[in-house]
Parts: sequence; structure tokens; C-alpha cells
Amino acid sequence: MATYAGVDLGGTNVRAVVADADGTILGSHRQAAPRGPNGLAVTEAILDCLREASAAAGVEPSGTTAAAIAAAGRLDLTEGLVEPTNIPVGEVPLRGPVSNLLETDEIRLHKDVAAGVIGERYHAERNPDDMAYLTISSGIGAGIAVDGSILSGWDGNAGEVGHLTIDATGEMTCGCGHDGHWEGYCSGANIPAYACRLWTKADRPATAVPIESDDFTAADVFAHAEGDSFAEHVVERLADWNSLGVANLVHTYAPLVISIGGAVALNNEALVVDPIRERLDGLVMTNVPEIRLTEFGDDVVVQGALASALTGGTGDIDRHE
Repeated sequence: MATYAGVDLGGTNVRAVVADADGTILGSHRQAAPRGPNGLAVTEAILDCLREASAAAGVEPSGTTAAAIAAAGRLDLTEGLVEPTNIPVGEVPLRGPVSNLLETDEIRLHKDVAAGVIGERYHAERNPDDMAYLTISSGIGAGIAVDGSILSGWDGNAGEVGHLTIDATGEMTCGCGHDGHWEGYCSGANIPAYACRLWTKADRPATAVPIESDDFTAADVFAHAEGDSFAEHVVERLADWNSLGVANLVHTYAPLVISIGGAVALNNEALVVDPIRERLDGLVMTNVPEIRLTEFGDDVVVQGALASALTGGTGDIDRHE
């Protein structure tokens, strides 16, 4: 039996699925992404996931026909590796080790967001030729389909919309080291620092948000956004920045649909996605797209990687009937 594999290397977890030629998932596995000591530890976690998913499917890894790996970070397609965005380990070898384990040269690499839009195009009931998959999570990025083709860029790194400059004053520094980027304000990893900045600028108002705690996270802001005036202020500012970022995405690629995923959006639709819907018409001079939450939850990226493995990885994903 021919089998196919998809892998999602995220900032928190590594996931793998194994499916038959019809795309029916036979086995899967998820485990925490190691934080170190180096990139080889992350590679080994990916290989472990593939072994466990294959075992759950009742097949040998070496029987895999093709696989695709989706990763958040800067891809090096020539060397077959990634520098992860939110795992501080340097370079993570991908293509070579996975090819050796699966005994196939049919290994494709994608940005996680590119796999996300492939997943949307392949699996959703409605999947227009012009659409975007936007993730608002520990980072921010977008996979783009234009005229039915997935944009990857010459080096596979298209879609880094989180590094669009939305604030010319450069108040916040992004994790990449540059100022004023969308991700520096609205990603899950950076919301706490932005909230602290707003709290200081407002002369440290009383708030239930644990702003001075070492364990303060983005989730704390959203948890207190009803009834706490400071948390409400932070959420409003995030909505302004997110709407500007999405408006830039609309003006650049003219999508009919923007499907939004990522933990920050999926867990806070009313506070993150609804304000974008409300503001967008006042910011866009072209057609306003449908803004929807992905129906696939946090499965969309690994499902997209699997779809790439099934379809040859060209990026030209036909509608799945």
C-alpha cells in the first residue's frame, strides 16, 4: 500500500500524519518541539513523529511514497533545512534525514503558511483560486494563492507578512530585530511586551492583567478583556494593527477569501477576528474579501503538508472533490 506523510514543525509542537493514496489518515503523532540543545534535536523529534505515526498506521516508514514538511521559519531549499522562527536552535536539517528514514527522494519543504493555504485549497468545500491563509499565532504569516497557484517565491520564503511595517514610528521591535513590524505588536510571542509598553505609557493604571508577572502571556490579556479597561485598551490597539496588516494583504494580493488560523485567532475569534471584519471596509479601496476562521483548526498546516505530498508538491493544487 502506498502511503504519504505530512509534517508540521511549529514553535510549540511537531506533528506528523500518515495517509493512504486517497488521503485517509491512517496514523498520527504529536509531541513537544524540543527547545535545544541544537537543530539536530528538532530533526530527531520530526523523525520520532514520523516513526510513531507510521507505527500507528501499521506501516513501515520506508514504505512512504512522498512526504512534505511545513515549517515556521526561514527555509533554505538548496540545503534542505530551516531556521525556525520560535525555536532557538539555529539550523534544522530536514530533507536529508527525512529522505533517509522514509527511503524516498520525494520530500517537499514549505513555509507553514504556504502549507496552510494548500490545506485550505485542497480540503475545504469552497476554495477559490484567489485566497489567503493568515496565521496569527506565536508569529504572523500568510500563505497566498493567486490565480490558482501557491506563491512560494524563488527561495520558498514568500508570505512573511508579519514583517510588513505597520508602524513607521517603530515603537516595538520585532523578534527579527527590525522595528515597527506587524508581528512585533500582534503575535502571541510579542503581545505581552506590547501590553507592558502600553501600560507604562498610560502611567501604570490598575489592572487585573498580571502585567508584572514573569508568567504573563497573551492569553492573560484576552482573558481580562471584558470588564478591565486596560485589557480592553490593549485589545483595541491590537485590533487596529491587525486590521492595518490585513488591509495591506488585501491591497497586495486581492484575495476573495482570507481564512484565519493560529492560536491567537482560533482562541479569541470575537476579540481578534471580528474587529478585523468590522474595520476592513473603512481601510480597503478595492473589494473587501470574506474573512473567515479556518474550519480545520490547528490541523490545517499538517493537512496542507499531506496534500502537498499527495499532489506532487507543485503548489498548483486543484480543487479537491
